[in-house]
Amino acid sequence: MEAQHARQFVLAARPKGKPTPADFRLEEIELGRPQAGEVLVKVHYFSLDPYMRGRMDDRKSYAKPTDLGAVMMAEGVASVLVSNHPDWSVGDIVLAHTGWRSHAVLNGADLRKLDPDFAPVTTALGVLGMPGFTAYTGLLTIGKPKPGETVVVAAASGPVGSLVGQIARVVGARAVGIAGGAQKCAYLIDELGFDVAIDHRAADFAAQLAQACPSGIDVYFENVGGPIWDAVLPLLNTYARVPVCGLIAQYNQSPDAAGARFATTMREVLSRSLTLRGFINYEFAVQRPEFLRDVGGWIADGRVKYREDIVDGLENAPDAFIGMLDGKNFGKVLVRVDTSLDQ
Repeated sequence: MEAQHARQFVLAARPKGKPTPADFRLEEIELGRPQAGEVLVKVHYFSLDPYMRGRMDDRKSYAKPTDLGAVMMAEGVASVLVSNHPDWSVGDIVLAHTGWRSHAVLNGADLRKLDPDFAPVTTALGVLGMPGFTAYTGLLTIGKPKPGETVVVAAASGPVGSLVGQIARVVGARAVGIAGGAQKCAYLIDELGFDVAIDHRAADFAAQLAQACPSGIDVYFENVGGPIWDAVLPLLNTYARVPVCGLIAQYNQSPDAAGARFATTMREVLSRSLTLRGFINYEFAVQRPEFLRDVGGWIADGRVKYREDIVDGLENAPDAFIGMLDGKNFGKVLVRVDTSLDQ
């Protein structure tokens, strides 16, 4: 086998606030032949997700930060080009931790086979992948919405928030979605079936949210933080549940920027016996089979819909990532590196 060359983005510098293109470096490297137990794969798609911003900082978190000079991490859909692992054959389509790159040599034990006949392979990075699983487990395991209760979710047109609202509707709760702009709000109502959609850019956003939740908020699925949290907090009912999935509004801020709000938040948590539970989806890994069964079934019968925002070209990944953090995407952001699966 001739040497395989790969293009990849590595972390060139740690961002100071909002990432810039200079924080990433595109490299071309030569890959060696897969050793025993390894496979060489070609990457077709990889996912861009908000959690990657946290990994760019060198600070304590639930996972190790990305080292300077290391490949930017990501899950990807890939096809096997060479296999030295008994479970994999040339041409198999797999889900793997590929990173932001065109090709990779990976441990065959870390791959999961995808069946294109079950669902489009891109769904393994979105509605039937990590974002979908996050929505499913966070809402049903921590939020526990009941029929007639009010569920509010911000970033509601994104891959996590859109499924949170649709699952809330499936179990009989009211779904109130918060998104940025009229187009995204219309999508929540017209396509996804949310009960209410509110534009967080509106000057009277807090008043609109209060009007949409006349009986208060029973479950708030936290994706954003910042001013949206400030508007939600006074509306939380006694014993409200708040699955804390992400804080995208804070990712580009200094660690102490939100300190002034913290004391107020904790007083409300205490006085109203609120349940705030941070979580990482892999804590609920045992629920993955029922997640695939339930959400796959809801997609098949039309109760769940999804949207993907596909960016073509590995070289465009940094700009797409920066835009996602600014809310410029509309749906699950994927980078298409190779088009051969689409032909």
